Amino acid sequence: MIRIGIILVLFVVARAQAQTLTASGFDQDRLTTVYSEALIFIAPRILAPVPVPQLTVWGLQGLTALDANLRIVTKETQLQLFRQTQMLLEVPIPKDDAPAAWARTAAVLTAASFPVSAPVRHAGAQGVIQGFFDEMFSRLDPYSRYVPPMQAGEDRARRAGRAGLGLTVGQRSGIIEVKSVIRDSPGAIAGIRPGDILAAIDEQRTQDQDPSTIGALLSGPEGSAVLLSWRGRDGRTRDARLVRVMVSPETVFAQRTADVLVLRITSFSNTTASHIALSVQDALAEPRPVDGIVLDLRDNRGGLLRQAVTAADSFLPEGLVATTIGRDPDSMNVWRSTEGELAENVPLIILVDGRTASASEILAAALADRGRAVVVGSATVGKGMVQTIDPLPDGGELFVTWSQTLAPLGWPIQGLGVLPQVCTSLGQDALNRQLASLSTGFQPMAAAIKHSRAVRIPVKATEALEIRAPCPAAEGRNADLEAARLLISNPAAYAAALLPPMGR
Repeated sequence: MIRIGIILVLFVVARAQAQTLTASGFDQDRLTTVYSEALIFIAPRILAPVPVPQLTVWGLQGLTALDANLRIVTKETQLQLFRQTQMLLEVPIPKDDAPAAWARTAAVLTAASFPVSAPVRHAGAQGVIQGFFDEMFSRLDPYSRYVPPMQAGEDRARRAGRAGLGLTVGQRSGIIEVKSVIRDSPGAIAGIRPGDILAAIDEQRTQDQDPSTIGALLSGPEGSAVLLSWRGRDGRTRDARLVRVMVSPETVFAQRTADVLVLRITSFSNTTASHIALSVQDALAEPRPVDGIVLDLRDNRGGLLRQAVTAADSFLPEGLVATTIGRDPDSMNVWRSTEGELAENVPLIILVDGRTASASEILAAALADRGRAVVVGSATVGKGMVQTIDPLPDGGELFVTWSQTLAPLGWPIQGLGVLPQVCTSLGQDALNRQLASLSTGFQPMAAAIKHSRAVRIPVKATEALEIRAPCPAAEGRNADLEAARLLISNPAAYAAALLPPMGR
């Protein structure tokens, strides 16, 4: 019995020591630093003002989300942490709204939950931080978010691109063939074209190699050189020493069918606007010019706002493109186009669908409101809020909504989306009737579009639903492009579909 008692005592002591070690392993200072930086950044930038104490208390609900037995209770001068009915800790409420003081308080309460809550310990510091921001942002807007360190690093690399030559390759009968070449990349500048055969990399033959292995050999540290040998479609073999640079993924894919140039734009990266302009210039320089241009923004979830503005500028004379408004002075901008209009006399069609969002909507709204393009498809997502990014001390990132976008005519994109001038989501029969009406000079969507363009913030959800009802959101379909071709081939229908050009 004495031995059993000793064993039990040792077990209790060991368990207590383990709990102490677990608690001490919780980095309270790290949590304080992250929360303090976040609160300093968030409080003055969010669209509607929320005091730092309220933001912090919302974030602390993340502990309850991790462990339903934990509760944060706010008293007049105290914050209390409960586990079921037992109060674990009571701390005084900071005397002012200073973010650092509230961050320390949040970290102290969180540290007190660590030894007594297995779910909190299992989540670890990173899970606790994630829960804090998830609960806070869930009460603000749908787009503000926290991205943890690993994903943030991947996102940063994706936004910046990766060091390489701008080539993608595939294999055909054991031979490595160039599938695509990104504009302005080292490969493109060297004269490599799709269909060329990649013979050797740094004098290492590529035949029978796996394309993924070749892709890895083409990539490397930024500024490093690689010796490339390739055979062009003329049969000649060429050698060149190329320097790897950061290359953004291609987002603009051009295809010319008959006399129509179709540019499929998958997102807006830091090269999108320039690649749109270059693709159009290439088409205009051909011996047989194009009769129309189609910007396909279907399933394009957005990207860099500046790139959307620059792309709009390419097609517009001087005037308003978009306005962003928010509480932070830096979030308020009036974006304008400059003189000079690309493809001035060429009909322009924009294809959109129920997944077209953000920067894509800004481009579509600008070109439609200014009377430069006809939008074809269905109502878009309606994401007109803009996020600003803040890197945190833990390596994560905050995306905080700090402004919303107004189209040139003054209506908000958020909630409304872009209502197309030619609707394809009501079925083929309805589309045929609309196209026939446009051919006679009558625009069936005129009243609905006028209504949507006259709306001003704030917009009630019921009002937004009513405005979007004439052309419900839907996935893109073949009828979108067919309608675009018909409009380009019928100048009277195209003119009837356009909105009247607005003044500068």
